[in-house]
Amino acid sequence: MSKVNILPPDVISKIAAGEVIERPASAVKELIENALDAETKNIEIHLNEAGKTLIHIKDTGTGIEKDDIEKIFLRHATSKIKNLDDLNAIQSLGFRGEALYSIAAISDVTLKSKTKGNDSGWAIHLRGGEKIDFKPVTMNNGTEVAIQELFFNTPARRKFLKSNTTELNQILNIIIPYVLFHYDCRFLVKHQNKELLDLKPTSSRKTRIAATLHLDEKYLLETVHSDENQQITVHMILGDINIKRPQKDIQFVCVNGRPVQSKSITFHMNQVYQLIFPPHTYPFFAVKINLPTPNIDVNIHPTKREVKIKNEYQLTSVLRQMCETALMTSGQPLQATKGQSDRATSENLVEKAIVSTRASELSFETPITEEAVGVATPPFYDPYAFPQKTQRPPEAGQPSAETQQTFFPAQKENLQAKLARARFIGSFINKFLLFESDKSLLVIDQHAAQERIAFEKFMEQMESGHIEVQNLLSPILIKLSPQEIMAFEEAKEKLEQIGLSSTMFDGETLALHSYPILLKNPEPAVRYLLSGESIAHCDHATIARRACRSSVMAGDYLNKEKAEFQRDQLMRCRDPFTCPHGRPTVIEMSEKFLDKQFLRT
Repeated sequence: MSKVNILPPDVISKIAAGEVIERPASAVKELIENALDAETKNIEIHLNEAGKTLIHIKDTGTGIEKDDIEKIFLRHATSKIKNLDDLNAIQSLGFRGEALYSIAAISDVTLKSKTKGNDSGWAIHLRGGEKIDFKPVTMNNGTEVAIQELFFNTPARRKFLKSNTTELNQILNIIIPYVLFHYDCRFLVKHQNKELLDLKPTSSRKTRIAATLHLDEKYLLETVHSDENQQITVHMILGDINIKRPQKDIQFVCVNGRPVQSKSITFHMNQVYQLIFPPHTYPFFAVKINLPTPNIDVNIHPTKREVKIKNEYQLTSVLRQMCETALMTSGQPLQATKGQSDRATSENLVEKAIVSTRASELSFETPITEEAVGVATPPFYDPYAFPQKTQRPPEAGQPSAETQQTFFPAQKENLQAKLARARFIGSFINKFLLFESDKSLLVIDQHAAQERIAFEKFMEQMESGHIEVQNLLSPILIKLSPQEIMAFEEAKEKLEQIGLSSTMFDGETLALHSYPILLKNPEPAVRYLLSGESIAHCDHATIARRACRSSVMAGDYLNKEKAEFQRDQLMRCRDPFTCPHGRPTVIEMSEKFLDKQFLRT
């Protein structure tokens, strides 16, 4: 008996729609591209429930003729291409004719459009792909599309949509690249009638970038490359050393007017910045590339997010050279920020306290008091290592017997014992601490180790409700992106509870008045907390993990005293051999392993 079924049209349409419209942000992307293809200079976007119940987009473009309005909701109906050869010469953002067909298949959609010279426009109403109405309307030139009840007939897909905050962030992530690269167009974005963006046309891309991302324009570098023989033009705007981020959230690539993802271009740009940036920090850049259309294939992904570029290696070589030259010849020197002196003073005092505490441990005396150093010293995280207050702390570097028996599995006991008696022999590139034990070399990733230490201490302080904070004489000012501002409004009470006292200094700048003493770099910690899922709904472990992600940077020099102190703190953690994000903190290289590497018998 035959097992192969020919799917009915309604099932085919929903499957096809799912390939193009994955979430509300996908619909927003397709409609923005249609508006820009129609040469609009004004786009208004109104959203309800992060686009789940309403996406209303209005443009002032050329509009759609009456005879074409019904056609555009048919599958593969497009005015952009006519034959196979046209795929090699695509100049528009949209071209497949799948967007409106896919949207109509899974929502209730009304489209209104009027072209120049006509007395009235026309409106069509479809639900689940079926036409409900088609009639004349009074309106200005341009097009309006109102999408309601997205995924109403595909409940499984609707079920997997995230929270409104997450979906709204996804929408802003889609909109902002178009805002940056189409600086001659006005973009207005509202959610629940609250204005999120209102960016009027500007005379330059640099000005639009500074206004949109809330960056200081004086730290933005601009460079242009043109090769008439290859017909390649590159317009690059870069942040200098004063614009650092803990993640790659403000990096943009545009090819032939289309914002795209390019792992290769992003990789090479970030690699250049490693010359001047510490590890785990990332730059801003916006790279606009124009290539001959035969050298680019945009038809490799259903949503056109990725492109394939011919001779990509040559292009990335040009980008690297442009980036390096601009940074080395035009960048500003690193600027001190407000609050930096307060942080330095605090860190110096804490460092003195650490050295004093270490000396006390070596002589088995009572640990140094807070009064002695004049600052609240982060306590050891001892509830697991020393559960009874009457217990005497073990010798420096020696975990208690109870810790070994209770909290470490058998396979870890050997490594733990070796590390406890290991001798510090040096560090490598201020990143790895080297310890010698018996016939093994133990290597500690100092950044991963400190993340584990800070994570567990921060967890304990949150659970006890006593978070030690550093109050600042003058606030640290942090310019936030539109997504971060939105996240802050939802998370500000939770931030206060975990020691990050902050207010909005102005419409785009956060003023940080205090921060937990355990977080050495509060700005990256704040940015991590404001990214992804709202911390208002996160548990303590998630909050601590995100806050500690950039608490200690690789590259800090640790002398023998500090290295051994870090080792001892690590040994007292509940889970010392992985960082909060799952990376190892310690690896062991045995004499036997090293002999094999050197081909010794």
